[in-house]
Amino acid sequence: MLAAQAAEAAGDAAAAQAAYTAMLGLPDMRLAGHKGLMQLALGQGDRAAAAVHAEQAYAEPRTARWAWRAVLEARLEAGDWDGARELAKGALDRKIVSPIVADRARAALLAASAAQLEADVDPKRRAQALEFAVEAAKLQPGFAPGVVMAARLQSQDGKASRAAQVLENAWKAAPHPALWLAYRDLRTDETPRQRAERLRHLASLNPTARESRILVVEQALIGGDHARALEAVKALEAEPVTARIAGLFARTFFAAGQPDEARVWLARGVGAEQEPDWSDLDPEGRAFAYQPADWARLVVSFAETGELIHPRYERRERTMGELPELPIAYADSAAFLAAHGAEPAPYAIAEGVYEDDEPPPPPAPRAGERRTSGRRRLASAPRVAK
Repeated sequence: MLAAQAAEAAGDAAAAQAAYTAMLGLPDMRLAGHKGLMQLALGQGDRAAAAVHAEQAYAEPRTARWAWRAVLEARLEAGDWDGARELAKGALDRKIVSPIVADRARAALLAASAAQLEADVDPKRRAQALEFAVEAAKLQPGFAPGVVMAARLQSQDGKASRAAQVLENAWKAAPHPALWLAYRDLRTDETPRQRAERLRHLASLNPTARESRILVVEQALIGGDHARALEAVKALEAEPVTARIAGLFARTFFAAGQPDEARVWLARGVGAEQEPDWSDLDPEGRAFAYQPADWARLVVSFAETGELIHPRYERRERTMGELPELPIAYADSAAFLAAHGAEPAPYAIAEGVYEDDEPPPPPAPRAGERRTSGRRRLASAPRVAK
């Protein structure tokens, strides 16, 4: 071991490999030898050789968790979802990982497997995708990707009530915006007020959660109860300003007849940070539309930590619209802005229309009036953007 470490420190890969290989002949050192050879192979970009050493280390009677993880990553990289699921079960049977880690790994693997089968035209494979997704939701109700997929497939299979129950259980465990959007879209034959009432029920299942407080605002807007939405959104004033929160405030104030306040929030949202959970929705509103490599990373991360990673957030990809498209013309707010009783026109935010940054000349004064400076303006009048 000392010889291998000294060779690595000196940058002598051949000597390090010889030392680690020699360790394979000693039963007590075999596991460490495989780990050293695996790391050397990874450093040289030989992933196939690294996978072989990981498999041999995992096959040892007394193995280690690093070997299990290395084999899991290798199988996921190869797209061997079935082999990865067997690995998770085997690791639990051999007590290499705890039951909670094994359950999280299995749930994420089942969801990932369902994602690969969902688009298949073969009815049997689609039925298998539904089975996998439902099992994933049962194992880990807090794993939103599996829950949303289970609800979507159940709904397509004509089982909307079961889909609703799956989403409600998930909301109690770990609210996520993709859950309430899936819940919203379960029914298409209801009025806005009926839909708002369903969403209010969902929010009530976990009332203190941040997502539930946001959902209270959303359902009030859907139901047309603007006063309630305004009251509910003000309870979110202590939240950090993200693009999503700013957009919610802007929509609420605009719906409540306060367009100027809405535009203030719209401006705050332009440079605000994105929310990681919201990034799980693509511009078309599809949730967790991930590539196999994304699912592979998600499986390993969720199994070991119980937390979601957000590949789209990491890549800064476009999401569903967070900021509303509001009219940019300021509505007239005071009659005294009009001159001599003429009907006032809206104050539009226009592109630069003046040359040399000079305003247009003031109109000629009437008899008995004094000419005012062309640079004076009412304090309440908006500036024209250049």
